[in-house]
Amino acid sequence: MKTASAGVIGILTGGGDVPGLNPAIRAVTIRAIREGYKVIGIRRGWAGLTDILRDKNADNSNNFQELTEEVVNKAGRTGGTFIHTSRTNPSKIKKNDVPEHLRSAYSAERNDLTPEVLKNLDYLGIDTLIPIGGDDTLSYGVRLYKEGVKVVAIPKTMDNDVPGTDYCIGFSTCITRTIALTNSLRTTAGSHERFLVLEVFGRYAGFTAILPTMAGAAHRCVIPEYKFNIEHLAELLSADRSRNPSRYSVVLVSEGATFEGGDMIFENSMTDAYGHAKLGGIGDLVSAELKNQSPKFNKGQTVDILTQKLGYMVRGGDPDAIDSIVPMAFGNLALDLVLKGVHGRLVVLKNGRYDNMPLDVVTASKKLVDVNHFYDIERYRPIYENFEMKPLFIMTGE
Repeated sequence: MKTASAGVIGILTGGGDVPGLNPAIRAVTIRAIREGYKVIGIRRGWAGLTDILRDKNADNSNNFQELTEEVVNKAGRTGGTFIHTSRTNPSKIKKNDVPEHLRSAYSAERNDLTPEVLKNLDYLGIDTLIPIGGDDTLSYGVRLYKEGVKVVAIPKTMDNDVPGTDYCIGFSTCITRTIALTNSLRTTAGSHERFLVLEVFGRYAGFTAILPTMAGAAHRCVIPEYKFNIEHLAELLSADRSRNPSRYSVVLVSEGATFEGGDMIFENSMTDAYGHAKLGGIGDLVSAELKNQSPKFNKGQTVDILTQKLGYMVRGGDPDAIDSIVPMAFGNLALDLVLKGVHGRLVVLKNGRYDNMPLDVVTASKKLVDVNHFYDIERYRPIYENFEMKPLFIMTGE
């Protein structure tokens, strides 16, 4: 084991929490320490780098902590992120969110605190930064790389929509939980002979709806990539229900799915630091409309609805096997790049093999379900064919 310090590595997690973040942090930290690095965990995502007081006497414990093998081993098997997270984007800080000690210098309605982030990285002595997040979090990593910061990124998002990689940390656990929760709710749907409508995550990409449906968890799914006709959906679900001896049918609804002629459904007008309004409520609207439409296809009788928003139930708790193994590999891949002096890269899983890509792939394109190849627009369900030589999770967005 090396005893001399090889440098300082900073790690942060941004955006929504998912199972698998702590195993990734653990993998980077243990390997880095054994290679002679000091490892600093930036707390609360990019927020932890915006309000540091650059004074040796200041209490910055809310912003960062030194990571040790003991600390990461305790957290490494658990879900969530023990260094916490946020949706802060330092290049778009609202006036009221500017740290108090910076308000005299940053007083616009929206403020770019990147100069402060760069100073804070220098103050902490961080040589290399490893952000773990989705395309929003990593897009700011691209910004810092262009500013001269050494960045190696790890993709994370339940939606599996970070471009450049077939897999993002959190996706497998999300799919596993979606299937399990759907199967649990089948008994109630069948007991009452209802339509079961489950709203799942997926703002722009429908992977979290289409993969569980492909695995047999649901009869139908509607996804952001294709606007659906509610009357046709009611007809399909009614036919599924009538064929089912237990007299129920199931549809998974992506939170970003939209009716023909409609737009995304938002909970309110508030937006996060990345400019996204909080989605929510499409499941309730679909349920109400299905109930209204159901008599047309059920001999004049209304079909009642069981509605559930799976939400945080699929992102909480411990990681499954894949979200324990892949983060370990991603963390070690990131460290390999650091040791080689290679930066500006995103570690990825492509066609069943680990690799890395230029970091700016996360801002150069969008990763969406290829409707022509994987989604039947007449039947509102996946296409079950041509799986030969496809990767583990079938759809890659390429």
